[in-house]
Amino acid sequence: MPLSSDIRARTRDVLRRGALAALLLLPAAGVGRAAAQADIAAETIARVLAAEDARRYDSMAFGRAAASPVALARRSAALAIGRVGSRRGLPLLLTLLDDRDSTVQVEAAFALGLLRDSAAVEPLAERLNGTPALDAATAREVVTALAKIGGPRAGEYFAALLQDRAPLTADRGTVLDQAVLEAWRLRAHAPVAVLLPFARDTSLLRRQRAHYSLGRLRPTAAFDRLLEGLRDGDVVVRANAARVMTRSYADSAGRAPGTVADLLLPLVDDADHGVRINAMRSLGTFRLPRLAPRVVPHADDAFPNARVQAVLTLGDLGGPEAAAALRRAVQSRVFFAVRREALVGLARIDSAAFRAEWDAWRTSADWRERAAAAEGWARLQGGPPPGEPFFLGDRDGRVVAAGLQAWSEAVAGPDARLLAAARPRLAHADAAVRSVAADVVGRAADPNDAAALVAAYGRAARDSFPEAAISTLAALSAIDEKGGQASAGTAQSAPVARFVATAPRPPSPTVLAWAADNWPALAARWGRATPVATGRSAQDYRELVQRYVLPDDSTANPRVIIETDQRGPVTVELFGRDAPLTVANFLRLVDQHFFDGNRWHRVVPNFVVQDGDPRGDGWGGPGGAIRDEINRRRYDKPVLGMALSGPDTGSSQWFINLSPQPHLDGTYTVFGEVVEGFGSLARITQGDLIRTIRR
Repeated sequence: MPLSSDIRARTRDVLRRGALAALLLLPAAGVGRAAAQADIAAETIARVLAAEDARRYDSMAFGRAAASPVALARRSAALAIGRVGSRRGLPLLLTLLDDRDSTVQVEAAFALGLLRDSAAVEPLAERLNGTPALDAATAREVVTALAKIGGPRAGEYFAALLQDRAPLTADRGTVLDQAVLEAWRLRAHAPVAVLLPFARDTSLLRRQRAHYSLGRLRPTAAFDRLLEGLRDGDVVVRANAARVMTRSYADSAGRAPGTVADLLLPLVDDADHGVRINAMRSLGTFRLPRLAPRVVPHADDAFPNARVQAVLTLGDLGGPEAAAALRRAVQSRVFFAVRREALVGLARIDSAAFRAEWDAWRTSADWRERAAAAEGWARLQGGPPPGEPFFLGDRDGRVVAAGLQAWSEAVAGPDARLLAAARPRLAHADAAVRSVAADVVGRAADPNDAAALVAAYGRAARDSFPEAAISTLAALSAIDEKGGQASAGTAQSAPVARFVATAPRPPSPTVLAWAADNWPALAARWGRATPVATGRSAQDYRELVQRYVLPDDSTANPRVIIETDQRGPVTVELFGRDAPLTVANFLRLVDQHFFDGNRWHRVVPNFVVQDGDPRGDGWGGPGGAIRDEINRRRYDKPVLGMALSGPDTGSSQWFINLSPQPHLDGTYTVFGEVVEGFGSLARITQGDLIRTIRR
């Protein structure tokens, strides 16, 4: 694979220094040489892991690992360069793409996708036609990397691949299958016209993948082809087609909404629960009450989350049949998720019926029921009613946050009544309340709010999660921008200017990263967010490598059991080698019984179940954050992924996907997979109690 002379020279220099450093540490040839080589590799990998965790490009550590005779060290170098995200690593990655070991090549290809440097497009494309030919795994990662990098040249190359015009030494079928799956990542540069025929391909895999890619892109030219998928004999194709047939897509394609809804309607009764759920979710977007009678029976569906989706959809469709079914669901003895969604849905379509149920919920001893009542109040048909919202004085901040959040989503712009409710909550004891309040106040960008926002930012220093700090910074930044547009240096802009000039550098890398991306003046004072002070010693990284990276799978991949009340156990195997920091953090929390007694606080039917928040409302965690460990594992089956509010914000919240979700690949750290208890997993609903998670 040709490299520019500049890249070639830099790579030779890095590898020469790395190889020399490694050789100097080796004893003379003999009995102890192999053991010494293994010890050096372990130390090398530990240094790479430390640099990666700190998000620091360490040319010496990466160069030494890339020059190591041990393939595992070279793999660690490739992956770390991608995770750190520095373009300084491009020469090393291009060299490792030609490594003699295919397991190194595949990690280098994956890392180039993480790096997203357009300079890698040509070398990657050339490598698919290079010698020796790439193995199937590496060829797939090269295609995926090209799609992630994107741009017009990658789009042209994908068109050539799909039309069988690109010269290849890699297996053509493997490359074509992957190109069909990943084409959606190209967005505006995706070759839709040449992708369309694959939606009718005789190869089931390509047909499935074409429907997925086209469904992610949703071009108007593909509407009729995707509509055909509703009648496909394959459940995966039907599920993907049902997912994309929404009102907005029909409108953009110029199709009559009622006609499209009628074509979607039969899938509500599909034998597969995933198809039923996707069909009902899309059907709700049409807002046609006449469709409700077909959905009503599924409020008693045998599959728990199909019931949940049915009541959600009825709340979207409206009409007397929907309202009657929701009233029955609210009054039933079924699980919480159904009753909760039924109450909120009722508020949206029948305010009188909602008010008849409201008192029991807003006075409940269970904060979750009061929070549902608060959300219903905010989403009430015709808009929030007059008077002081009951939830603003609730003793539990989770209820206040839920109501304020729903209210802020229900009204647009700087609504005067909402602002009046939010401003005093900038001083609330609960961090989630302060975060939502600051988001609302930021809409007005009123300089008179600056002092209260600065005080709110000070309070956030004691929070266990950074959202309140970031929300207050965003509001202050909006005031600063508005003041700058008006007349910089006026008295109105003075409080924000003082804040920028005096605010101390925060310890949170997440807050620093936000400032770097969103407020240049503040970032200039605070400095870069990286490298991160991780708090780990060199010995800590050595122990992580010894525990998770070097052993075989039986040791590196421990298993844990998740026991959910009345749902049965789910056994997961953790991927220590792929995500050592994440696995170590997760097991630390397991051993502390952190998850015991939690509830599955977020369950999206046929998408994900999520846990890890002791608050139970999606805001909580133990404090601190771990860096992402994005790896080649995919969301093609139920796996464990780290929940995030932005890059490198993982902590205790994690999820399991309930169906294939390729768009999550390479974005959220995969650190385990479900190996037993798939039936138990499928029955989990929002609010279910986790009795314990144990090794």
